[in-house]
Order: sequence, then C-alpha cells, then structure tokens
Amino acid sequence: MSDISINISFSNDPPPQRTVTEKRKRINRRFRKKQQHFRQERNNRTHGHSGQSSYDQNPLHNGEASKHPPLFSLPHADTITSASHCSSRPSKPTCTLPSWTPTVNTKGNHEKSKESVKTKSATTNPGPSASSSHKVAPTKYLAIDCEMVGTGPKGSISQLARCSIVSYEGDVVYDKFIKPSVPVTDYRTRWSGIRYSDLIKATPYSQARKEILRLLMGKVVIGHAIHNDFKVLSYSHPAAMTRDTSRIPLLNLKAGFSVNECASLKRLTKAIFNRDIQTGKKGHSSVEDAQATMELYKVVEEEWERRLTSKPPLTQ
Repeated sequence: MSDISINISFSNDPPPQRTVTEKRKRINRRFRKKQQHFRQERNNRTHGHSGQSSYDQNPLHNGEASKHPPLFSLPHADTITSASHCSSRPSKPTCTLPSWTPTVNTKGNHEKSKESVKTKSATTNPGPSASSSHKVAPTKYLAIDCEMVGTGPKGSISQLARCSIVSYEGDVVYDKFIKPSVPVTDYRTRWSGIRYSDLIKATPYSQARKEILRLLMGKVVIGHAIHNDFKVLSYSHPAAMTRDTSRIPLLNLKAGFSVNECASLKRLTKAIFNRDIQTGKKGHSSVEDAQATMELYKVVEEEWERRLTSKPPLTQ
C-alpha cells in the first residue's frame, strides 16, 4: 500500500471574484452589440422594400395605406428574447421615436352639439299659446257689436253701454260694460240685455272709447249695420277697411232674400246657418252678435274681397 498525503490549508482570504462593475460593463457591451444588430437589420428591411417603411405596407379599412407612422415599432422577436437574458433591469432605449402630433378636427362636432342643445331647449322650453292666454291678441280682421241704452227724454238718445270685439276665429278680444257720461233713462233691457247692476262698476265712457279705438286702428272692421256702432263711439273708420254685412248682396242671395233688402242679423244667421240667435227674454248678447257677424262675412269673404279689388277707384 502506498501512502496518501492530503494537505489542507486554512486561510481567511476569500477566493478571487469579479466585481459588480466589470459584470455590468460586460452586460452593457453585449446589449449594445444586440442593439447595433437590431438597427442594422431594421435598416436592411427598410431599404429592401424600395424605400418604403414597414408601416406603409399596412392597409387601412378603405384599402389605402396609412399616411401616419405608428407611435412606436416593435423589435424583432429574436432581439427581444436575447435582450431579456442580457440584464434583469430594464435599460433606457437608445433609439429615438418618430415625432408625430395627431390633429383632430372637432369644430364641426361641437357646432352640431350646440345646435342640438339649442333645439332641445327650444322644444322643451315652448312659448304660451293664444288659447292659454287670458287676452287674445287682435288680428287683421275684427268684428264689433255694441249694445245701447237710452238717455234724455223718454230714452230717445242712444248711449254706449256695452261693446264686444271678436277676432277672425271668433275669440273675444274686448268685452266690457260701459257707463255713459249722462244719466240713463231707459235701459232697453229687452233688446240690449243691460241692467242697472251692470253699469254700477262699469268702465267710464271716455276710457272705454280710447281702448276700443286703439284696437280698431289699422284693422278691417266688420259689423252688421255698423254705422250705428260707429255713431255711439263718435268715430269714423276708413271706408276701404269697413265691411257691413247688412249691405252685402251676396249674403242676401245665399239666404234667398231680395238683393236690396236690409235683412236683420237674426234672419241672415237663421237662413244661412240654420241657427237661432237673440232668443229669450234676457236680451241680446253683443259677443254672440259679433261672432255671428264674423261668420257671415267669412261665407262670402273670398268673392266679396275680389269684387272690391276689381272695382275702379273713385275719381274726384
């Protein structure tokens, strides 16, 4: 047997090791080589497609090539795999990304949204209608009827005691009891429908006259025997803007009366509309009479206005 000798030496000196700085330098050198290889490969691919970039080969939905480059390009799969083994910490990329600022045109969209909001506010928030208001706005055509009481000896002088004005549609524009400026001696209730109690708090004549004339100004005024209404108002309306249904031959023909006959409002309404007015013992209603007058005018309006237009002007 041969002798085997084992020498064991104990020392406190550690084995030689590589420093962290040398290891980091080695890793960085390897990573830079991979980056250079990646850039060279990308340049070869770019120049190999006749000067076109890879993002130009990606068609859009409409078949055209994209006009804008992507925000970033992904490296090759091999490069990503190799770079992941180089270092455990992410390193800052050395390549610069292409700069591109997208321009978004939102002017048209904002204008459209403003219009839709404005339309909505306009539709949600609508204005009051004529039917819901307490007072109806006067129209171009107005029909008037007045009720009179008697003053002076035996009530022989007619004075205005009520005035009603209606629009073309028959809506009441004005309707008030009016107190005469002189004492009443005959209320004529059987025909006028006016009673003593109606005039206690009635509108004074001077004030009512101003209100009525303000409404009639510039309007086509229609009435039955309208000269009587204008007389108690001490007013003269332009003849070209006055229509008297008691002097329309067309109405008499439709009612079956003589052309020159001055038929009453009650008879014309019954003959043309088969409707009774001015009935009962309470007297006439100036609102009802004004509405009937407007309805009679509308029956012959088109033909009557055409005849008035075709008449030659009066020579002076």
